[in-house]
Amino acid sequence: MPTRGIPYPTGDPTLPPSEERAWRRRLLDRAVESLCTAVDGPTLFPVDGADR
Repeated sequence: MPTRGIPYPTGDPTLPPSEERAWRRRLLDRAVESLCTAVDGPTLFPVDGADR
């Protein structure tokens, strides 16, 4: 799961609160989806907007 970096692994202090909450929700949804997905090897689970 990609994140914002070591200083802010689950958030982005440069975002306004409403955008921060939406970003965290997308991250959480993708994390839950990745836990429910069977994989056979290394697998990336990108999060929309996480790579800004």
